[in-house]
Amino acid sequence: MDIGKRIRDRRIHRGLKQVDLAHALMVSPQAVSKWERGETCPDIITLPELARILNVTTDYLLGVTEQKHGQFEATVFCSSLNQFARKSITVESKELAEWANVIFHHLTESALRYDAVPVKYMGDGFLCFFSGADHANRALKAAVHAKQIIQNPSLIITLNSGDIYLGTIGHPDYCSKDICGQAVNLAFLIMDYVAHHCPVGIGLTESTANQVDKAVVFTRHAQVRIEAIDEKITIFEPKLKS
Repeated sequence: MDIGKRIRDRRIHRGLKQVDLAHALMVSPQAVSKWERGETCPDIITLPELARILNVTTDYLLGVTEQKHGQFEATVFCSSLNQFARKSITVESKELAEWANVIFHHLTESALRYDAVPVKYMGDGFLCFFSGADHANRALKAAVHAKQIIQNPSLIITLNSGDIYLGTIGHPDYCSKDICGQAVNLAFLIMDYVAHHCPVGIGLTESTANQVDKAVVFTRHAQVRIEAIDEKITIFEPKLKS
């Protein structure tokens, strides 16, 4: 089996489109297409990150060994809409879906602008991740852009960086791609605090704040107690330009 077929098979197995893989690696979709057709090969700098995204070893991609499983570092981007449950009982279901889809469209476009990999939509929530070079900074830029474009105070976005596992979850006939791990869980767990205590509507964990541009100014919410977390944490709220 050649490297192009291995890349294609693993990409499909992971539930990723060519454009998703391109965003994760900060390359063009055309480059991924050429790899899979066997016209070119990933360069040696890209190969290790490609292997992590596809959840295999570089040796597997090169045909030296059989596949092995692993995980990779990324910044998780979660969003929700404040008061969504209350709104859902005051409007017709079709109207609610249309309203949510408008927000999801602009939110996803903001994420894709900075090479995110969309994962799923869950009621009022959107989940994606940023990997590769400068992933934390790109995630924050996407969050700020989304808030500026959507102009809806009910939109809440949380970011957390760490190791994630990308795979397919569910029954084989109905499964879809998903991400899991402590990095994903913490991004969800801080959502309620950010919704109630961060007027900007964006909250970062320390692991993400430490990786973004040093010029970014934050309001620090120190000694925050989050349910299901034993120790208190610090949440960073970016100060946005007016």
